[in-house]
Amino acid sequence: MRILLVAACALALLTGCGADAICGGGEYPVKAVGNTTGAACVPEGEEPPDGYVRYPAGQEPKHVDDKWDKYWQTKVVDASGKIVSG
Repeated sequence: MRILLVAACALALLTGCGADAICGGGEYPVKAVGNTTGAACVPEGEEPPDGYVRYPAGQEPKHVDDKWDKYWQTKVVDASGKIVSG
């Protein structure tokens, strides 16, 4: 079993797989209210902290600089998640 874990880690390092994930396993990304750059990761099953909202379903960034990461870097949302500028 240990050899499989070592092999999987080595493969991930060589291919870059997972190295640029927005959040770690068991977490989901949230967007800060009122600015373009704020974001955080929240443990699955927990609500976003005050000042953050969930991304709309299907529009969550998964990896750094993916389509949705770039999109949300230019948008400002209000406390209900509605885009208010950008």
